[in-house]
Amino acid sequence: MYLFWATLMDMLRRTFVFLLMFNSYGIGQTILQKMDLQAAHYGQLSRQIWESPELGYKEVKSSTLLKEELRRNGFRIDENIGGMPTAFVATWGSGKPVIGILGEYDALPGLSQSDQPRKEIPVTGGPGHGCGHNLFGVGSAFAAVSIKEYLEQTKKPGTVRFFGTPAEEGGGGKIYMARAGVFNDTDAMLAWHPDDKNGASLKTSQANISAKFRFRGKAAHASLAPEMGRSALDGLLLFSHAVELMREHVPEATRIHYVITNGGAAPNIVPDFAESYLYLRYPDMIVLDGMWKRLLKAAEGAAMATETTFQLELVNSVYNILPNDTLAALADKNLRRIGGITYTADETRFAETIRKSLEGNLPPVDQARTIEKATQGHGGGSTDVADVSWIVPTTEFTTATTVPGVPLHSWQSTACSGTSIGRKGMVLAAKTLTLTAIDLYENPELLVAARKDFDKRRAGHTYQSRIPADHQPPLTYRDK
Repeated sequence: MYLFWATLMDMLRRTFVFLLMFNSYGIGQTILQKMDLQAAHYGQLSRQIWESPELGYKEVKSSTLLKEELRRNGFRIDENIGGMPTAFVATWGSGKPVIGILGEYDALPGLSQSDQPRKEIPVTGGPGHGCGHNLFGVGSAFAAVSIKEYLEQTKKPGTVRFFGTPAEEGGGGKIYMARAGVFNDTDAMLAWHPDDKNGASLKTSQANISAKFRFRGKAAHASLAPEMGRSALDGLLLFSHAVELMREHVPEATRIHYVITNGGAAPNIVPDFAESYLYLRYPDMIVLDGMWKRLLKAAEGAAMATETTFQLELVNSVYNILPNDTLAALADKNLRRIGGITYTADETRFAETIRKSLEGNLPPVDQARTIEKATQGHGGGSTDVADVSWIVPTTEFTTATTVPGVPLHSWQSTACSGTSIGRKGMVLAAKTLTLTAIDLYENPELLVAARKDFDKRRAGHTYQSRIPADHQPPLTYRDK
């Protein structure tokens, strides 16, 4: 008799869970259908931002457009977060759980490009959305509004919060937002990023420290009185040579890249000022710290050898991403539920044309139709999303907003970001964010599991930004 009742109760429990899941699926399907009707509107918003690309911390038009859209949909807007005029937080709802959605909208310098599959520069030297952040910000806002509509429809308690984050491309806006404490009460953070493929991720990223290395010497006539001068450029070049020698003696995953931003005014003047802008990356912050100390010693030694002086201006430092198994699994499930991206005949012609400008072994065009398996390891890029991931359970997936084989930070990527190909990837991302948030609202135990994953991966490590507490946001870091 006991076995009978135990079996019956288990069957009833399973039926109840199934009905809950079915109900969640049905609600999600209704929201997806509504999103299909709204997709063209958000596609147009992404195009507006693409047509007016703005560099980090200068995204006035872009952030205003997003704030107006969210305010129109009932969100409360808090502005000027962390002393950054283009950073904001948009909130709807009340109580727990608090689900956060990250949005970016900064462009890259020198990537001005039309929406054609050939190199065509509208503004010489102008910025462009070569990383697809015009899609990133709008797609995330689209999801936030859709999640708000779900909460309204179901009358469930909870809060959805959109974080408008500036200057991801080297400016570290999220670090200063983190310092302001805006992420602290968030239960889960959902994010995505443009790419040439679709997939959830369990990879970490590259921790990164970047700075401007400035050398100062004494100016003199380079021919009449060279002995009176002390070349700042000599100091910089000696430092750069030390960096090149260092490459042989660092861990394999290390990346070091730099540009000389000032090498002097004229050949016949001994330069009294020279500057380089350098990035150092590695997928572990502790190891990166050790290599950074070595770079500083190289700069100090170069200054000593050339009788110049050396000064450092720290620009940015971000952590490596802390993956989350539970949230990545949800993103994977929802990506597969929606499915990949199918090109029209015109989009296929665009894809085939633009791929002719690329070299190497390219993935098949129909990669955009598939969902990649989430894998471990580390990627080659860096992002300030990583710092958020050490504060709150976070996941970031990718969708194919560019033609398979097209690298980010290229003119080809800028072109794709302004087309229907980019917008299709954006809508896939918005839908995936929305369904994943619905899963978390409908099944609070998933938030508990995500927190356990977070605590397990972070165990023994304390997050401490390498940006000093008194360091202000580098609002002019893109200025020359």
